[in-house]
Amino acid sequence: MRITDTSDTWWKNAVVYCLDAETFMDWNDDGVGDFAGLAQRLDHLQELGVTCLWLMPFYPTAEKDDGYDITDFYGVDPRLGHHGDVVEAIRTARDRGMRVIVDLVVNHTSDRHPWFRAARSSKDSPYRDYYVWRSDPPPDTSAEVVFPDQEDSIWELDEKTGEYYLHRFYKHQPDLNVSNPAVRDEIAKVMGFWLELGLSGFRVDAVPFLLETAGIPQDEAARLPDPHAYLRDLRSFLGRRCGDGILLGEVNLPHEGQAEFFGGLAGDELTMQFDFIAMQKLYLSLARADAAPLAEALASRPPISPDCQWATFVRNHDELTLDKLSDDERAEVFAAFGPEESMQVYGRGLRRRLPPMVDGDPRRLRMIYSLLFSLPGTPVLFYGEEIGMGENLALDGRSAVRTPMQWTSGRNGGFSRGAPSRLTAPVVEGAFSPEHVNVADQRADPGSMLAFMTRLVQRYRECPELGRAEFAVLDQPHRSVLAHRCTWGDGTLVALHNLGPDACTVPLTLDGCDDEHRLVDLLQVGSTPLDGKGTASVALDGYGYRWLRVVGPASRRLV
Repeated sequence: MRITDTSDTWWKNAVVYCLDAETFMDWNDDGVGDFAGLAQRLDHLQELGVTCLWLMPFYPTAEKDDGYDITDFYGVDPRLGHHGDVVEAIRTARDRGMRVIVDLVVNHTSDRHPWFRAARSSKDSPYRDYYVWRSDPPPDTSAEVVFPDQEDSIWELDEKTGEYYLHRFYKHQPDLNVSNPAVRDEIAKVMGFWLELGLSGFRVDAVPFLLETAGIPQDEAARLPDPHAYLRDLRSFLGRRCGDGILLGEVNLPHEGQAEFFGGLAGDELTMQFDFIAMQKLYLSLARADAAPLAEALASRPPISPDCQWATFVRNHDELTLDKLSDDERAEVFAAFGPEESMQVYGRGLRRRLPPMVDGDPRRLRMIYSLLFSLPGTPVLFYGEEIGMGENLALDGRSAVRTPMQWTSGRNGGFSRGAPSRLTAPVVEGAFSPEHVNVADQRADPGSMLAFMTRLVQRYRECPELGRAEFAVLDQPHRSVLAHRCTWGDGTLVALHNLGPDACTVPLTLDGCDDEHRLVDLLQVGSTPLDGKGTASVALDGYGYRWLRVVGPASRRLV
């Protein structure tokens, strides 16, 4: 494969940045972020090196689930702006070298959506079949609820018609009936509408629930005998409307389950999926200062098509789920990073950002992000990670990590000039408040977290093998160290990360190398020679990290 081919699969070496316009920048000072404010801050993202902007839901909403309870798939929440503002932001982002994707939340609607209002108005409504109903009382489904502290069943009685409707999430979010061809057509129209406005794809919410036909009457489910065929249709539709568009799917399943949602080796369903397994094992490795769980998780990834990709992350907009760990493993991670009950949620996850979890230790924080960017896959950042933002545990549930972006040390962190009482959410207080953590101060500090992340992004973009090569763990004796090698074309990178506090020296042997090769540091100045057998010893500080480019006598790569 040639370097020029990377433009066709741009998402394999992208840097994805997730934000909510509501909490990013308020330009009209009403306390709510907006698209005008987002447009004003796109240059910050360009300077950071972001290449793909992921926008959380900005549609009209009943405001019961942070925008995921949508009342109009074609609209824009008037608090955030209007369609013209969205188009201006998308166009400006593309001018700055950033593609834009948005959340596609079509496994359910708000109960205030016109479709559902019509559906519950009468059993004869043409929209009745847009949702899933049953007339007999449902069995106990408490074990199937997604939010056990909020719901005790996935069925809710509608008093007006006397029937129960299905809701995998909250009762105010009735599930759409994907077995209905009319619903599938509506979803395609929604995608087509937003693609016409300049998008490059979608982050697809809760994909397994979208394709789930359990609970749908058997005769209705027969209209969609293979739900994955529908996912293939959506991928094909996207390709026709937007040749290089992507579907980034949320599929929190074991790796073998995720392989099915890629479309197997055919690679004709989801373009990308978040690697929830590697993320959870990463935290277990950090808690133990033992690289083995993470290495095993990465090695257990199933083979995927060249047309597919894993997305890696250390934090996202939801709780930091640990549901795929054993009870004992989860307890280890809780003890290390969220020992207080207020830091945990749903009994399965953490509602914290990374910097407070590591007590603000800059060595550990930078090592973890260096590790993230060196892993095979496409890194995804959540807004504020580039400056080391913290959380506000005084807020409920997932809202703890969805506080206003911290731009300056001034009032409201520079997010808004409105009254603090009018903000969409209060800013973080304490050691991670805007007084101590903000963009403006870090822009002026060459030793800041922002400067480090900008350098890291730059180096990642210069190393296409990190998004494309096979992952190979290198043998070495230290339990706390992950040493791995990525080779693609004429480029080979060796990454070393020490998950423990003690310094060590790592012996390496690189096949195919001799004393005409050297290891050039990409994150600091210096190089390490190799002997005639391709061996070298590399020193690592406690929580140390190194990116080493293998440079041979015929190498033409810039270092």
